[in-house]
Amino acid sequence: MTKIIFNLILIIGLLNLSFLKASGQPGTTELMNAISKTEARFEDLRHQFDILEKKIDDLQWYNRVGDIAFIDKVYITGPPLAVEKNPTGQGAGNPVKFWTYVFIPRNADPAKKYPLLVFPHGGVHANFNTYYTHIIREMVSQGYIVTAAEYRGSTGYGAALYNMIDYGGLEVQDVDASRQYMIDNYSIVDKDRVGIIGWSHGGYIALFNIFEYPGNYRVAFTGVPVSDLIARMGYKNQAYRDLFSEQAAIGKPADQNVAEYRKRSPAWQVHKYQNTPLLIHTNTNDEDVNVLEVEHLIKSLKAEGKKNFSYEIFDAMPGGHSFDRMDYMEAKEIRMKIYNHLNKYLNPPRPFRSVRDLQKAGYGYN
Repeated sequence: MTKIIFNLILIIGLLNLSFLKASGQPGTTELMNAISKTEARFEDLRHQFDILEKKIDDLQWYNRVGDIAFIDKVYITGPPLAVEKNPTGQGAGNPVKFWTYVFIPRNADPAKKYPLLVFPHGGVHANFNTYYTHIIREMVSQGYIVTAAEYRGSTGYGAALYNMIDYGGLEVQDVDASRQYMIDNYSIVDKDRVGIIGWSHGGYIALFNIFEYPGNYRVAFTGVPVSDLIARMGYKNQAYRDLFSEQAAIGKPADQNVAEYRKRSPAWQVHKYQNTPLLIHTNTNDEDVNVLEVEHLIKSLKAEGKKNFSYEIFDAMPGGHSFDRMDYMEAKEIRMKIYNHLNKYLNPPRPFRSVRDLQKAGYGYN
């Protein structure tokens, strides 16, 4: 609603500006200044609504998952900004502060250790919200502890964190920092049984984590992962491309700095992949991450002679980009494949044996 109102104000302002220009009347500069101030006020208002929406969604976590999980949200730090506006200013060089979710099974025995799943959210300027309710229930029901970082660039925490976005850059370290926090602060976390899982941009971050920190993760799953930013800049529209070129850490469009986009593309960095068992899923009718990106990733892994990965390219599955995160039976059967892959290496105390076990988690049974 605020965006609609702002657009109406902007249109009226532009019409007035055209009239002033045509008539030669004074006031053009003043009107342009007023439009700029109005735009800034509405941008601030949008962030305020995002914060409110986030707080409401946080309450929903307790309603939807609180019966089987202890839920917390902790404030931690990642590395300093890659680019400081004022390198000599007060606070320059300080670590970036952000929140991360923690989900612990209510029936966990404090005398035992449990596997940890690191779960970065997807989306450019998105966040970890109750869209993932059913998946968290499935993980916790099997005995997994889960952490989900609201890494730099996430929405719902104000303009400052939002504008720190560093796609494929230091956000990767933020997510790994959430893993380290859990190991350092929760004695029930087994540091030798840590996996990472994510879809879309979250899958992209999962790939870069096992590329950059292979010793930290025992296993990984990436669903419909963003894989080739250079290709992506070609088939997306200008508004999407601007989300990247406007980032302080990137600063230019792909045609002006191909090397930077290549560095931030998993398909071009597969030489870093070592031996973390990796499962990749993609879908031919994905309306967000075109299958060609993931095909490039798979072909690159094969060309590099990498062996310890597997993949499945699903043909026009219902749901497109969200196909294996949905609630229909086929999607649940696909998630069983994902859990079988993770469970083989992380050995949770109550692994699902069938889709029926997965369904029970959704019903609220343990």
